Amino acid sequence: MILSPATISGTIAAIPSKSAAHRLFIAASLADRPSRWQLSASSIDIDTTLACMQALGAEIVRESESVSITPITEAWRAATIDCQESGSTLRFLLPVSAALGTSADFIGRGRLPERPIAEILRVLEQLGATTTNDHLPLTISGPLHGGAVELPGHISSQYLTGLLLAAPLLDEDLDITLSTPLQSRPYIDLTLDILRRFGVEVREDGSHFHVAADARYVLPEGETAIEGDWSNAAFFLAAGALSAPVTMTGLDLHSSQGDKAIVDLLRGFGATVDCHEDGAITVSPAPLSAQTISVKEIPDALPILAVIAAQAKGTTVFTDIERLRLKESDRIATTTALLEAMGVHCESDAHEMRVTGVTQLHGGCTVSSAGDHRIAMAAAIAALNCDAPVTLTGAEAVRKSYPHFFPRLFIPGRCLRWHLVLAAIIGCQRFYGESHGE
Repeated sequence: MILSPATISGTIAAIPSKSAAHRLFIAASLADRPSRWQLSASSIDIDTTLACMQALGAEIVRESESVSITPITEAWRAATIDCQESGSTLRFLLPVSAALGTSADFIGRGRLPERPIAEILRVLEQLGATTTNDHLPLTISGPLHGGAVELPGHISSQYLTGLLLAAPLLDEDLDITLSTPLQSRPYIDLTLDILRRFGVEVREDGSHFHVAADARYVLPEGETAIEGDWSNAAFFLAAGALSAPVTMTGLDLHSSQGDKAIVDLLRGFGATVDCHEDGAITVSPAPLSAQTISVKEIPDALPILAVIAAQAKGTTVFTDIERLRLKESDRIATTTALLEAMGVHCESDAHEMRVTGVTQLHGGCTVSSAGDHRIAMAAAIAALNCDAPVTLTGAEAVRKSYPHFFPRLFIPGRCLRWHLVLAAIIGCQRFYGESHGE
């Protein structure tokens, strides 16, 4: 895909949160009665979780802008759980499938078999599971019993979320103690919020989490919507800081999603951010200056924050970057490659990444998504501000979380070049096919 320099502005609605959808659809599949949820847009990761819950025994019916879920009444004795490239699906459903008593064959693709799961498997074995491997592919069998376990918190918050999602399926209390400080705390807050909505109370005391044996999923009354996605919205809000005003609707400023921090971070760079009474957020360009940012709680935001840093005066320092090397790509390496191709100096060590801003990003280069949806979207936003076209390979990676990112970015009338609009739309149809909800 060839991306030409362009100025974009206007208003765009946020798509449903991928992080919330994973948790909601798992909970709904384990609840006491059927439900129907609004789903105006989906993605490969969301579709993957739905398919896996169906494989475990839930009935899933997709419509144009909704999904109906009939909960599992009796889990399948055996199932194949294809997690595609979704780390959330894998780490959430390893405990859930074992708690259901299913003998589940877990498979995946891309970098997913390389992503760490040994610690969650160790804990699940303590709770009664049997496993055939410490990485994909593997078979895990339950059932699980309750008890007290220790879990590291620094590798992935998804381990804890998976255990908490499985806890209401157990006939005994579950006590989880974190042996190391928790990373990505906002994702746990999101999990706790959704469990609470479904009637599951988690007692938390410092590094200790307790779920009682009588906890069960109860479908909440009158709730059908999924909150807007801050992780994907960050790319459009960043474009507003770099180009021309952009307004996003459908976001909740009180959300537990960690990536809502983009609002304060954009202000920290110097962008103008206006939060309207109706919930809309408008970001407008202004002179940008470097800052120091910890990405411990917001690992998905680093690629687009680095793009902003590349056009801010001074050197921005990103700290707590360790886990970024274990994502869909090594995001420190791939973000560095992206920016250096555009003439930006980047440095990194085991703990920090430093990006020195330039007055102008240079195009005339080819950059790769490395199969990483966040890198593909960051490259697109950066390319808008280059002095020459940029060739992006692997643009189809965006379908993991935002299949219609390019058509929404290059809406006719907003983009400088009609051929780019057409190329984007044609490319999306070729790469992605028809997507639910669009």
